[in-house]
This record gives sequence, structure tokens and C-alpha cells, in this order.
Amino acid sequence: MTIGLVLMRWDPKVSTDIISKYPEELIISEETLMQIYAAHEYTAEPGMISLMVGHLNIASYFTGGDKPLYIILLLDLDDDPDAYEGGLADVSRIILQNYENQAYLDMIPFLFQRLSAYPHLNPEQALALTYEDEINRLLINRLREEGVVSKSELKVWMKEKYYRGFFDIDGILIELIKKEIIKEASVKGMPSELIFLINDIFTIRRPPLTLLRESVERGLPETLSEEYKFKVRDYFQSYHPSEEDNLKIITLLTDPQLYEILKILRTSIVSRNSLEKLKKKGVNDVESGIRKLLDYGIVRIFKTGEGIDLYALISDVDISLVYPRYILNIILHQYDVKSKANGVLIEYLNVLEDTYRPYKFKEKLKEKPKAKSKE
Repeated sequence: MTIGLVLMRWDPKVSTDIISKYPEELIISEETLMQIYAAHEYTAEPGMISLMVGHLNIASYFTGGDKPLYIILLLDLDDDPDAYEGGLADVSRIILQNYENQAYLDMIPFLFQRLSAYPHLNPEQALALTYEDEINRLLINRLREEGVVSKSELKVWMKEKYYRGFFDIDGILIELIKKEIIKEASVKGMPSELIFLINDIFTIRRPPLTLLRESVERGLPETLSEEYKFKVRDYFQSYHPSEEDNLKIITLLTDPQLYEILKILRTSIVSRNSLEKLKKKGVNDVESGIRKLLDYGIVRIFKTGEGIDLYALISDVDISLVYPRYILNIILHQYDVKSKANGVLIEYLNVLEDTYRPYKFKEKLKEKPKAKSKE
């Protein structure tokens, strides 16, 4: 369980300087802050360190760069600081992106909530958080075009493409490897390790099929059942998937409060009173959450004969890892035009085959055994 979040910088005139902390009543001593600073100085590199100071379990992330900040997360003694590393890297980029106008200061409570949920994210939330990050999308889009890029070339290219602040390219690659989106491997004769795309992230809206089939059992009066089906059908007749829309709906999965509302709407068609009960689960602003879901075309309101508003899902969000079959055409093209060394392409085919085996096994399991003919 997370205890608090501290944002600190180093000022040679006054030593450690706390910019913001959450909650406000959080107390952390100057001596502890100096120990955190010294630990980062010892590593001499941006990134995360973890340490125990008395009864405090600490994960701290140093951004380095032109705006050196220390993002300090205080944890329970039983917590594993390493489980928060990806979340701290994610939060550090959000802070730096909103640094100039100090907009990040108002975001601290939200960022703390986001960090607290990070180790407990389910697969769709974790993928959404990965794809929401601009740097991850840059890297994935480059690999979608080429499939494989040398690590050294990728580092140079990323620094040229993303010039708005610090980012830890090695930390980013490690997170993408953990999520089985990329794989790193060496090929004889190549001066640098190679980064291969092995799984792509697929995002789309989909109809809420269970709710459509069981709308009455899920809380909708039978008199509104046909209207509900019509509204869903009408929405998807004009729906066109796009990167812009995908990024919009991904925010529903990465915002802990919106996700709590979405979870209940995936299972039931409910009244406002039912949604208000989510305050017990930490949804402090139900009104704002509903408004966003309406604006994003996720929810519609249906009014009963008694004048009660019911909230029903019109479109749901689907995000998953998919095997990138399109890469095979890219490999063939690269072989034809000699844009990649044959050894690199052969290694890529081997990597893809190894990745594909679990998919192939699942497909075999789905195949129904043929009935034996009676003789």
C-alpha cells in the first residue's frame, strides 16, 4: 500500500527542496531526503533507486536532464519497490510534460492514485497505460514500419524525435520486454543488439454483447430493450476506428476512477444512485466521470416510464496483444530490396516463430476433434 508521494529538487543554496507532497500532512525528515539524494548521487544516473530508511520503505525516481526532479514514493514495509518502477517512469514523463506552466502541481493527487494502482493493474489497464505513453507509441510505430531496429540506432532516433524532456530509453525497453511487446537479441556481425517487434497492441471499440443479449436481466425495463439495441446499432453504423479515438478511449482504462465506473457499466444497466455508491471505492467525482463517458460515446441515458435515468453502455473498449502477421510482408520486402542483412531477417523469423508457438497451441485447442465414422 502506498503511503505518500513527494516531489523534490536539489537546490545548492538550501539543500533539499520539497516542491509538492501528497497527502499534505505527510511528514518526511530532511535527513531522509538527504539520504535519498545521496543514493541517487552514488548511482550517478537517472532512474529508480529503492532504500529503507528507518521504518520507511522508499522508491525514488530521478529524472536527470535539464529539469532534475526526485519523485519519491513512500510504501508499506511489505511492498516491493521494484513493482512501481514502470509507474514512476510513467509519472515522471507526465510531470515533465506539464512542467513549464506548473500544471503538474494540480495533478499530484491523481498521479499518486495512478501510482498506487500500478502494481495491481489488470492486463487491459497495463496495456492501455503502455500505449497511452507518447514515447512508447513512437517506438512501437517505428517497429511497425520496420519490424526490427538496432538498439543503438533506436536510441539516437528516439532522442531526435522526442526532445521535450528526459526519458530513460533502457527502462522503456525493459518494460516493453516484460510486457512481451518486443524482444532484444544479438546477431553475429551486428555491432549492436537488435530490438524486434513480437506483439502489437490492438485497440478498438466493440458492442456490449452481453448487455444486448440480457438487457432486461441486467436492469433495463423490457419497454426500452428495442430502443437500446437501436442506439447501439446506430452508433456502430457510423463508427470509424482511428488513432485519435483510440487514444481518447484508452484514458478510460488508465484513469482509476473512470475505470471503476466502466466496470459496473460492463455488467449492469444502472441508475444514478447505484453509481453514487462507487464513492465507497474512491470515485470522488461521479458527475465528472459520467460526463466524460457520455462525451466519449461510451454511455447513453435511457429514461424509464417513472422518469428515472438509467445509464447503459453503448460501446465498450477492447485492447489486447495481437500477433503481427503483417510483419512477414515487411520481412519479404526487406529481403527483396536488401535493406536488412539476411542474418537479421533470419533471426527475426526465428524470433517470430518462437513467439507464435503459444498462439498455434491455442488454435489447436480450439479445433474440435472430428467425429469418428461408424463402420
